Amino acid sequence: MNGAPALSARGLRKSFGETEVVRGVDIEVPPGECFGLLGPNGAGKTTTLKLCLGLSDPDAGTIELLGEPVPRRAREARRHVGVVPQFDNLDPDFTVTENLVVYGRYFGMQVREIEARIPQLLEFAGLAGRAQAKIQTLSGGMRRRLTLARALVNDPKLIFMDEPTTGLDPQARHLIWEHLRHLTLEGRTLVLTTHFMEEAERLCRRVAIMDHGRIIAEGSPRQLVARHIESQVVEVHGQGIEAWMARAASLVPRVERAGETVFCYASDVKPVLESLAGQSELVYLHRPASLEDVFLKLTGRDLRD
Repeated sequence: MNGAPALSARGLRKSFGETEVVRGVDIEVPPGECFGLLGPNGAGKTTTLKLCLGLSDPDAGTIELLGEPVPRRAREARRHVGVVPQFDNLDPDFTVTENLVVYGRYFGMQVREIEARIPQLLEFAGLAGRAQAKIQTLSGGMRRRLTLARALVNDPKLIFMDEPTTGLDPQARHLIWEHLRHLTLEGRTLVLTTHFMEEAERLCRRVAIMDHGRIIAEGSPRQLVARHIESQVVEVHGQGIEAWMARAASLVPRVERAGETVFCYASDVKPVLESLAGQSELVYLHRPASLEDVFLKLTGRDLRD
């Protein structure tokens, strides 16, 4: 690729009927980077990934995937790409090993070559010893981890992951995060969507926040926090929150309420903490601002379907 981006997309647009779900999206991901595409449900993330993979044709815009023009040469590019879909699509009639072998054959790999990779893939997924297990006997978390391992069967240069750790317990999620970090250290490129803001902060060198089909913010997680949000947050809930909230509004630049919790945002939250002294009926948490605070500020707190 001679230093070219692993993925480059310019001016992507895609409509379904009268609804434009991708509205002029630009993405560029250099080799060896973990790039996160974040957004509420319906923001256009999954459609954008499908466009970049050549699984759907754009109405406008240009795409290069591993140096190949997409969709014209998408099949050639995908030979060096791994994909973790949003929903597991393992074959329930096959064993763990058979799922990996069949998937590898789609890439033209020889059975002997695939079988040589299986122990490493199962170790990656924390499934060592489960090679002959039927899919129906695996827990939901195990199936998700197998889907992650399957995406690596062809030794890809670039891996697309749509909600990769959905359904995993905290222990499994941390295991996968550690393995994904090692993939980037090996020089592989990762493009992921996630609803776990902690996941994006831990893994991604850069993230783009997408809403209503557009990218509305882009940068490293720390850059986005510094650019878009006050540095400190105090979360407060408990009896008498309404009366206290009215007072808090005069102490800090921004106060928000979500359900029974009040969020106070400021560079200096000392006045808020002092106002909480002796308020035994109120419970509070003081913490630094995070990527999740940025996400909620830019996309809102309303529930999306």
